[in-house]
Amino acid sequence: QVHVAESGGGLVQAGGSLRLSCVVAGRTDFSDAGGWFRQTPGKEREFIGSISRSSGRTNYADSVKGRFTITRDNANDMVYLQMNSLKPEDTAVYYCAAGQWWSDTVESSYVYWGQGTQVTVSS
Repeated sequence: QVHVAESGGGLVQAGGSLRLSCVVAGRTDFSDAGGWFRQTPGKEREFIGSISRSSGRTNYADSVKGRFTITRDNANDMVYLQMNSLKPEDTAVYYCAAGQWWSDTVESSYVYWGQGTQVTVSS
């Protein structure tokens, strides 16, 4: 069993920053990928970025590249999403997920999911 739980969401003004945290713990032998997704009402879950927890390699969606950074701290079973230069269009529920391949970008490739944390960016 893999436990995934994200936190750190909140209300922030446009141009501001937030850091989301995600614990990925348990039997993670086949869950190298730490992924971040977001979802707004009426839309499918959108891939934001991912990281290989073993190598640290990352992959980002074009919409957040240069603004968001994913890191990991394996000693503490943590994956982080640092969000800078936030825009109102970044408003969404953000989800952390664990899967086998860090290069995957589709929701179905990730098996274990957190409960989501709300990020609201005001203009």
